[in-house]
Amino acid sequence: MRRPQAQDWLRWALVAGPMFAAMPRANSLAWVLIGLTLALSVPLLWLHDAGANRWAPAVAVAVVGTAATMLAVVPNSWASVTMFGTTFFVVLRQRTGPIVLAVAIDLAAITCWAVLHGTWQGAVPTYAAVVVIVLIGLNRRARLARMEQTELALARAQTANEEHARAAALAERARIARELHDVLAHSLAGLSLNLQGARLMLVRDGASPDAVAQIERAQKLASDGLAEARKAVAALREDAVPVERAIADLLAAYRLDSGARADLTVRGEPRELDPAVGTALVRAVQEALANTRKHAAQADVDVTLDYAEAAVHLTVADRQGRRPPDAPAAGYGLRGMGERVALLDGRLESGPGEDGWRIHLTVPA
Repeated sequence: MRRPQAQDWLRWALVAGPMFAAMPRANSLAWVLIGLTLALSVPLLWLHDAGANRWAPAVAVAVVGTAATMLAVVPNSWASVTMFGTTFFVVLRQRTGPIVLAVAIDLAAITCWAVLHGTWQGAVPTYAAVVVIVLIGLNRRARLARMEQTELALARAQTANEEHARAAALAERARIARELHDVLAHSLAGLSLNLQGARLMLVRDGASPDAVAQIERAQKLASDGLAEARKAVAALREDAVPVERAIADLLAAYRLDSGARADLTVRGEPRELDPAVGTALVRAVQEALANTRKHAAQADVDVTLDYAEAAVHLTVADRQGRRPPDAPAAGYGLRGMGERVALLDGRLESGPGEDGWRIHLTVPA
């Protein structure tokens, strides 16, 4: 859970401050409502911006309800500021259901206040204030949505540019690999065959051992050069991407698809890993993200890659906001992941955590 920021404290002050201002004129019932409102306002420091948190709408609407009751019980108090301020935040961040409920509570409280105190003339501007609050909140909400869409479009454009540059680099590497294979590899292969024939002829004609040894050394050099040339061609044709970059690309794609947070934390000193180890780590993250998309859409994801002295630890945890049920049986994806890790003498652990599903694997490296 993140620590409250300055804007969170400002929002809380707007909700809780009027309750403190209402204390000098409070009666016994008002004191109860003030205490409830202040107690309920504290979780808003953490729950308000967590749209996926199931408690956020209930807490916000409860604050609206207690403040609205306070408005009806203690007229001419600052409770309306709390009620309107919290309603604005509900309109700004929550779904349609909580918004309709909060606005209905506002209108009901204003009506009760007007009936109990006979101030219908003062109720009309208050009704208008509710309408203005809702319109401002909806306008602000639309503006934030446009900004998010713009940021998403920029991120997608940047990803497309990176993919274009990467494709161009791969095409150039493939061209160089073809040239290297056609010229150097073929020449070395032909040289090796000719040296082999020369060695056989010298042995047949009874040449001196020194001459045969020289030909054998030349043949070995040609064979070694051919092997290195083939390795160079293979390296040029393969797109060797560091594990951290590959995992970061997967998380970037997840963020673009779901709009949720997906962060990578690297601990220790990154080092070059065996291709099999790197593939196992990347495939594990890929499978974990696929399961998150399937079973907990739009859940936040935290990935930790820890380079220990003799092993690499990978943890993938999604934040569903609740403890998921135990899986009845491991699917083919998790089973395949476990088999791949077992071939590397590693260990895989998967299961529900406190607020989501967690996968942890350790691979010697």
